[in-house]
Amino acid sequence: MKRNIFGIVMAFVILTALATTMAQKADKKWTEWSKKDAQDILEKSPWAQKQTETDASEQMFSPTSDPRLNGNRSTSNDDTRAGQGATNQATNVTYYVRFFSARPIRQALARQIELGGTLKGDQLLKLHNFAEVKSEDSIIVTVLFKGAAGADQRSVNPVMQAFNSAVTGTLKNTCYLQRSDGKQLFLEEYVPPGRDGFGARFIFLRMPNEKQFIDANSKEIRFFAELNGNIKIDRRFKIADMMYQGELEY
Repeated sequence: MKRNIFGIVMAFVILTALATTMAQKADKKWTEWSKKDAQDILEKSPWAQKQTETDASEQMFSPTSDPRLNGNRSTSNDDTRAGQGATNQATNVTYYVRFFSARPIRQALARQIELGGTLKGDQLLKLHNFAEVKSEDSIIVTVLFKGAAGADQRSVNPVMQAFNSAVTGTLKNTCYLQRSDGKQLFLEEYVPPGRDGFGARFIFLRMPNEKQFIDANSKEIRFFAELNGNIKIDRRFKIADMMYQGELEY
């Protein structure tokens, strides 16, 4: 019983500390954020979540020969392994799901770029405008994926191929935002990952039928995207926590 009480107290302390830290970041102007401040917004804030998937399918795979050389019939999976080799270990891929249309996310990205010191003059002004402009028409969710640090690059190749080859038409029925009342808003447009490093963009109408899909009464918003049978991203965000400078940001 004492252990349970202690665990509850510690969980409350940790959550309180996290909420206090996020409030301090929100009160501080984004141009004053440190690199860590910006990273916290991008990885553990009300507008950002992570989903890590483990693939153990090749962990015990140890081929002794190429079945194609022996005239044996091979599966497409065999061909893939023979062509690029097997990792022979479990692989992890982490998906970073962010409300890109929310100013805190864009400001954190802009701050990281600004701290890099590569932009000057007009470029810096454009960066600040990108960070501070409010999204009026769209809700944009970005998904960035990364393999584990030091992991074989082959672990993310199938994921990269899936994101690069996906198109709006095939995702329209398998990607949506869902409110706590069950109402769903399906994808309007998909943009594959680009050179900016922000990730793939999933774009939804902010005001379908001229009415806000998300408001303060929505309680929770779920982002779901199924790119293929192996890649499904499912994250939930609490609307009450997505307040920034006195406004709901998403």
